[in-house]
Amino acid sequence: MKKLLTLVLAVALVLTMSCAFAEGYSGDLKVWVPEATVEFTAAQIDAFKAANPEYADMNVTIEPVGEGDAASKAITDVEAAADIFNFAQDQLARLVAAGALEVVEEGNAEIVKAENDAYSVGAATMGDTMYAYPLTSDNGYFLYYDKSVVSDPSTLEGILADCEAAGKSFYMEINSGWYQTAFFFGTGCTLTYDSDDEGNLVKCNADYASENGVKAMKAMIALSKSPAFQNGSSISNATNVGAIVDGTWDSEAAQELFGENYAAAKLPTVDGWQLSGFGGFKLLGVKPQTDDAKLAACDALAAFLSSGDVQLARFEAVGWGPSNLAAQQSEAVKSNVALAALGEQMAYTVPQGQYPGDYWSLATGLGDRIIGKEFDDADDAAILAALTEFQDTCISYVG
Repeated sequence: MKKLLTLVLAVALVLTMSCAFAEGYSGDLKVWVPEATVEFTAAQIDAFKAANPEYADMNVTIEPVGEGDAASKAITDVEAAADIFNFAQDQLARLVAAGALEVVEEGNAEIVKAENDAYSVGAATMGDTMYAYPLTSDNGYFLYYDKSVVSDPSTLEGILADCEAAGKSFYMEINSGWYQTAFFFGTGCTLTYDSDDEGNLVKCNADYASENGVKAMKAMIALSKSPAFQNGSSISNATNVGAIVDGTWDSEAAQELFGENYAAAKLPTVDGWQLSGFGGFKLLGVKPQTDDAKLAACDALAAFLSSGDVQLARFEAVGWGPSNLAAQQSEAVKSNVALAALGEQMAYTVPQGQYPGDYWSLATGLGDRIIGKEFDDADDAAILAALTEFQDTCISYVG
């Protein structure tokens, strides 16, 4: 009798859960997206409701919160955070550590892996667990150039020679920990941090203090000596530009500046080796829920907002470069000069993980020393000593 009662209760529980999911969700749900995509997201949510009647009565509030701020707000107060929110991939470990992200539902995770590029899937995954839905593969840097000035963008030596001959400037922000990695990662150096399952930094993997590190830094020193060199990465703040290392966010400004001579390409080679650097991605996260019906609604809406069709529509509306493989093959995306250059560069990039805040100021200091001519006459031993100090400091940030 007791076993029969247990079985009846179990069946009743399954039926109750099935009914809850069949009925959908009609409560409140909050979404954070960058201000530029609020109107687009509202229209897509209306489309989602129309296609899914079980969620037609769901009350969705959209608030403008940029992907750079969403993680900090969510970590500060998880309970008050949006149920679904955009964030930059370098914030993944912090969000996991704060318990601010629900693991992506298993069926959705398989679809994400099959339909998005491997770089974005890796950015949404920590260990073997996927915690977010990829939205873009467009946050990296590459070369914009004036094709009336630069005849061949494939080598840094050639770009500098052309800019010098034309009296034009080549811009790259070598005192930035983000752009600086183009040189070090390009020679094969490593500088990454491992996180535990809670998102805490537990190990620094660094080999800047090496022959490859010296080679990278010597290339930066040589660049800084060129009369064409200007330190910077914003085309809107640049003058007399022949070429600049920048990102998709400045594509309109680049087109306006260069006009009919507007062009873009992957980063060039230096002494035969390819400049690398960080790649970045926008992700969509779901906050853990206590209500199973609400969680199902969040999963369904997040899967929809990150789907290939919506990624392509978002590209057409606001210019975000899709991570979805099918969307990347659309003629509209393939014909975009900036995204095509970034797509080529992405094969050489390293997805940016979590870094201590002090790393960025440390890297700025190293670049400032190069720009300040401190190493112009330095031999390999002096450069190695500087890199050893830099590496030891990076390692000291853990523990």
